[in-house]
Amino acid sequence: MRAMVMGVMVATALFAGECRYSVKDIGVAWSAYKTPLRVAVGGTFHGIKLQARPDQTVDALLEGAHVTIDTATIYSKNRARDAKLVKFFFDVQGVKTISAEIKSLHKDIADVEIEMNGISKTIPMKLVREENRIEAEGYLDLGDFEMLPALQSINKACYDLHKGKTWQDIKITFEIETKKRCQ
Repeated sequence: MRAMVMGVMVATALFAGECRYSVKDIGVAWSAYKTPLRVAVGGTFHGIKLQARPDQTVDALLEGAHVTIDTATIYSKNRARDAKLVKFFFDVQGVKTISAEIKSLHKDIADVEIEMNGISKTIPMKLVREENRIEAEGYLDLGDFEMLPALQSINKACYDLHKGKTWQDIKITFEIETKKRCQ
């Protein structure tokens, strides 16, 4: 009997391969706000580069993961708006990229370091975990990144559409789809 149990344990150890998690897909969504009624305008970016090493747990995969976002690839489903955002917002202060790195993960919070306009700030983001999907959502204050000249520029360019008001906080959401591979 003992030999049989040992045999099963050895066979299980041999055939139970190590599992590793990797990122299958990543998306970055944003919502900015206009008008005194705080109407949301949202979109994504198409140019996102991810650096993340496959690891044995999802948390280990994500901690230290780094994304670089090309601001010229902003996409709001409105080409004219996208061109205005590049010209009258990002280009005003020469912001070509935004980067983010997951510094730490907790049960329902991710600490994400955002770098924009040469300034880095760690933002606590609400974390939602599902089987193969993680979502982190938080808010950036443009003043924290010294982006108020860009905010004033886009407000001026869109003054009538925004009814004179463009808000300085932006909601940002990272959506990460993972995959598990066992050998």
